[in-house]
This record gives sequence, C-alpha cells and structure tokens, in this order.
Amino acid sequence: MNGQLFQIVKDSSTFGLIILSVLVVMSVVSWVIIFHKWRQFKEVENDNKKFRAQFKRVRSLNEGIGQAKANRRSPMAGIFLAGYQELTELKEARNQGGAMQQSVNKLTEDDFELVEMGMERAFSEHISELEKKVIFLASTANSAPFLGLLGTVVGIMDSFWSIGQKGNASLTVVAPGIAEALLATIVGLAAAIPAVIAYNWARNKIKFLNEYATNFMLEFIALAKKEER
Repeated sequence: MNGQLFQIVKDSSTFGLIILSVLVVMSVVSWVIIFHKWRQFKEVENDNKKFRAQFKRVRSLNEGIGQAKANRRSPMAGIFLAGYQELTELKEARNQGGAMQQSVNKLTEDDFELVEMGMERAFSEHISELEKKVIFLASTANSAPFLGLLGTVVGIMDSFWSIGQKGNASLTVVAPGIAEALLATIVGLAAAIPAVIAYNWARNKIKFLNEYATNFMLEFIALAKKEER
C-alpha cells in the first residue's frame, strides 16, 4: 500500500503535488495545535478546580489572597486578584476622601460594577490566550475540503487530457489522474475532519469557561457586598 501511495504521488502533476503539500502541512499544524490546546485546557481546568475548592472554604476575601497567589495559572485566580485589587483601590479612594460618616465611605452599586468590569478585563486576557491558534483550526476545517476538491478537479482534468493526448480511454491512461484526484479528496478530508472536531471542542471549552467565570464573579461580588454591610 505504501509503495502504491508513493507511486500515486510520484505520478501526480506539479499542481497536484502543491495541493497535497499544502494539505499535509495544514494537517500537521492542526494536530500540533490540537495536542497543545488539549494540554492547555486540561491544565486550566485542573487549576480552576483546585482554586475554586480552596475559595469555597474562605469566609472573607482577605483569606482568598494566599490561595489566589498560589494558583496564579488559574484564570479564576487571575479574576480574583483583579477584582480584589480594584476593590482595594476603590476603598482607598473612598477613605482618602475624608468623609466623616461611615455610610458615605461604603461602596455603591456603581463601584461594584467597576469591580466586575475589572474582573471581566482580566478574564478576557486569559480567554485571548486560550483562543490563540484556534482560528487556524477553523480555517483548516473550512478550506481543506475545497483544496481537496480543487486537487480532485485537477486530477480528473489530467485524466481527460491524457485521453485526448493518447486517443485511448483505457484504465492505464486514466488511472494516474483518477488516483491523484481521489488522493487529494482523501487528504483534504483527513485534514478537515479533525480540525472541525477540535475547533468545536475548543469553542465548547471556552463557552464553559465563560459560564464558569461568570458564576465565580457573581460569588466574588456577593461576598464583597456582604463584607460591606
């Protein structure tokens, strides 16, 4: 089988070889990205679970600082630190205002919205890191079948050209072009199918992280408001 495949590639036209080469490169790069993203998402999930388990045991935001700093790789820890920093800055600004009444120094709903925005900015940075190179999977999934189809058309055209040149429609004449066409189709699908599956998997992971982060931010804000009472 390997010898036959090599013979098909050897008999392919220059344009067909270019198409096959591009598809093979896209497939290899896609698999490298797939393994990298699988490991990256796994690490993020483990770090998030570890930090959330520790965070659920804290009774105040101050107690969560140590756990957050110890789990900096976790996006949830990054969100916590960003929110805590924003909260601390707002409290310091209130205290520096010199207000005499304690109720005036308390944070308002607008202040908590600012805290939430700071946490969302921090999470966006983590998401941007996770989304890197995922777009290549989408590009491969969309373009590889069409490149394979282009190679298929070229192979069929080559077969018809051979028939016209030799005036003979025997299997020996048309086989190389047909084999080239089918090989282009197979390689195109082989590059596209894993990319489609991996892209959808990555998008679902990112969607889950968005929901996970939203719930965590709500917990953080609720605990912050409780401490302000």
